Amino acid sequence: MYKFNAEKVKNECVQWIRDFFENNGKGCNAVVGISGGKDSSIVAALCVEALGRDRVIGVLMPNGEQADIDMAKLLVDTLGIKHFIVNIKDAVDGIINSIPFELSEQSRVNLPPRIRMSTLYAVSQSHNGRVANTCNLSEDWVGYSTRYGDSVGDFSPCSFITVQEMKQIGRLLGLPDVLVDKAPIDGLCGKTDEDNLGFTYAELDRYIRTGEIDDMDKKARIDRMHVMNQFKLQLMPAFKPEI
Repeated sequence: MYKFNAEKVKNECVQWIRDFFENNGKGCNAVVGISGGKDSSIVAALCVEALGRDRVIGVLMPNGEQADIDMAKLLVDTLGIKHFIVNIKDAVDGIINSIPFELSEQSRVNLPPRIRMSTLYAVSQSHNGRVANTCNLSEDWVGYSTRYGDSVGDFSPCSFITVQEMKQIGRLLGLPDVLVDKAPIDGLCGKTDEDNLGFTYAELDRYIRTGEIDDMDKKARIDRMHVMNQFKLQLMPAFKPEI
């Protein structure tokens, strides 16, 4: 029977972050986009434990008004990390208004996370940083991320940890319950992740770890999404001529 050892995984992840920075940016800072949700909170807290609060920089990036911006501020205050607030609305609107045709709805939805990732790299390059990816295994399993947006980064502490496991780690890190238990919101169209997905993370995580699921329609949906979105996790295909 599968049993998750949160303390062991948390400690190993902290050491993994230290090793990454030792080998890929000794003395560099971890730059984390702070949304106010569980994942960015946990990744930031892991980086603080690994590197110390003086080497972690949070970046809050509302697109105009953000209803839960107070959660992002609570996180940076709780961790005591340096942070910047960069409102991306003018950049997003500027691109939309400059394109000489009507963008599709999906293009509009995915533009802000891509602008946010550009912002994170601008901050990182100006502050001797490495950008943290904040995705988890559950999201990656079904492609629930924006390619070249929140799906990328320089290092990824939690890509092989499910949502339920993330919550256990968050509690070990001493994060406020309101951050650990906050219902995941996509930050794009205002719906919860589970509304968009059509199944709960608890159902998904159980299926990932044990192969068990009660609803065959949800199984089929998860399997289809997993196959369709594999390209997001792979390197860009490149033609190599025989020379």
